[in-house]
Amino acid sequence: MATIDLQKKAVKIILEKKKLMTVRARVGLVLDITGSMRTLYKNGTVQKVVERILAVASQFDDDGALDIWVYDNEFSRLKPVTERDFEGYVNRHILENELIHKFGRNDEPPVMKDVVKKYTEEEISDDPAFIVFINDGGCQKSIKSIIERTSIKPLFWQFVGIGNGNFDFLRKIDTLEGRFVDNANFIHIEDVDAISDEQLYDMLLTEFPSWIKEAKEKGVLIEKKEEQEPLVSEKPDTQVKKGFWRRLFGR
Repeated sequence: MATIDLQKKAVKIILEKKKLMTVRARVGLVLDITGSMRTLYKNGTVQKVVERILAVASQFDDDGALDIWVYDNEFSRLKPVTERDFEGYVNRHILENELIHKFGRNDEPPVMKDVVKKYTEEEISDDPAFIVFINDGGCQKSIKSIIERTSIKPLFWQFVGIGNGNFDFLRKIDTLEGRFVDNANFIHIEDVDAISDEQLYDMLLTEFPSWIKEAKEKGVLIEKKEEQEPLVSEKPDTQVKKGFWRRLFGR
């Protein structure tokens, strides 16, 4: 637990820096499990990624749960991970799970559609969804239409390229046209283990604040307004009279 506690402190530093301390969001993690990712699963790197993103979920989400998907040419929506059960999560729920298709070729659209389904149809909320999407190269260009269609949804895609794969398409995400708001960002991290927690969180949350601002301005996100209390100067009998006339005349 000591490690994740340190990671949570690092997240807080970045949230304060980016003025995100009051933001509530659901956090999802989509993990590439294609053949070229095999070594990163076997050597524990993917487990560390899960733990580091869990620290973000613990600060953004009230229940502190991180939703998990894995994909190659098939996909699986997994049991969310929490601080109570994160240790050995990748081994238990992914590598040792015979029901999960592993180490095939990549096909991103099906898993992206399931992410959209979960957050915009099954579990509708005023809180946005922040999706960290891990890919080690060769992403299908057909995800373009999904990104465009979800630009009117309270969902932000943060793509993370790891290793030295081909990220030519993902690098163009910021310039995609036909979107209501800029709802996606791409960062490249050659060696995930070599980057500090603060550097990682700073990079992950680079565009999320500007997306929140634009999404609120354009009505994609609804600002939560606190209920206004009655004016102090208003006397009790006045309130009663107003309530009577309102009920009588419907106004």
